[in-house]
Amino acid sequence: MSARTGELAPKAEVLTFGCRLNMVDSEELARQHPGAVVVNTCAVTNEATRQARQAIRRLHRERPEAQIVVAGCAARIDPQSFATMDGVTRVVAEEQTNRARAAEEGTRGFLAVQNGCDHSCTFCIIPAGRGASRSVSPQEAVTQARALVESGKQEIVLTGVDLTSYDADGMRLGGLVRLLLRELPTLARLRLSSIDCIEADDDLVAALAEEERLCPHLHLSLQAGDDLILKRMKRRHLRGDAIRFCAALREARPDIVFGADFITGFPTETEEMFDRTLALVEECKLTHLHVFPFSARPGTPAARMPQLSRDIAKERSARLREAGDRSLVRHLDAQAGKTLRLLTERGGGARAADFTLARTPGVEAGRMIDARVTGHDGRALTVAPIASW
Repeated sequence: MSARTGELAPKAEVLTFGCRLNMVDSEELARQHPGAVVVNTCAVTNEATRQARQAIRRLHRERPEAQIVVAGCAARIDPQSFATMDGVTRVVAEEQTNRARAAEEGTRGFLAVQNGCDHSCTFCIIPAGRGASRSVSPQEAVTQARALVESGKQEIVLTGVDLTSYDADGMRLGGLVRLLLRELPTLARLRLSSIDCIEADDDLVAALAEEERLCPHLHLSLQAGDDLILKRMKRRHLRGDAIRFCAALREARPDIVFGADFITGFPTETEEMFDRTLALVEECKLTHLHVFPFSARPGTPAARMPQLSRDIAKERSARLREAGDRSLVRHLDAQAGKTLRLLTERGGGARAADFTLARTPGVEAGRMIDARVTGHDGRALTVAPIASW
């Protein structure tokens, strides 16, 4: 409230870069910096940081009167470089809160139940920006999730920097999933954001098999499909671990769909090594890929390794994305004639429980509808209503 007028101060305008967790952070930043323009930065790649700097320069050029507040991972890693930029009035170099944070994105709510990371992947700078792993209490997670349900959200996405490291009051992620579904019987869907296959606890695997409301969709942090590259990345899984995990989950939950993150052109990666990553798309039946050319982050061990050219990394990224596109088409082909329950989104789209996108033009966001699959356009399903929309 304004002390002078008694009126509510305007929330900040926020430009968000990077992950879902940053989007959750942006809700808090908007409340903490009323009237400002907050740039919530990402440090996962050089390009993400470059885009944030570009946005700050553009904001100052177009709106010189704006109070620009810079936050996020890149700001925490290198606050001084942002503080000296024209137009920046404040750099938020500390973590906002260790409590559970919730954010709303149209039809679904995002709940941050974990933050930080205790691992030391050689390519990653994020622990420097997010700190050590910590988890919110199960009770607080339930409270925040209940508030999202009461606000009308039919789907909640659990998110974190290293979600499968969740561990609070002796409860791992599988136990938290069970607790949320038990305490929120009216929640239609609970979805997980990116997970690490080697950290998935037994109860989480069992929950995916047994809990119908837990969405049959996992996005895996795989990064590569060659064992030597995985070791040089200091990942904790090997190629075979990923293949066995996907096979076990598919046996437990036949309708499950997998996505994955990959880095191409990692230092020392040969064509043969890349071919093993390419083959993993087929062997794990991966459908939704996020592919990034390697980006050397100053201060990381990988930045000191023998580098490949950017052109090689980008060319391999293109080939890996093409493999992902072919896999997606096969998945879309297999949906023909099925009846799906879809949660509609803004912009005329909707998502099935397995995260498959469907086109639903003209249907308002936030509705759960049943539709029959009539075809696809290579990216999304085309559907016909079962009943009136």
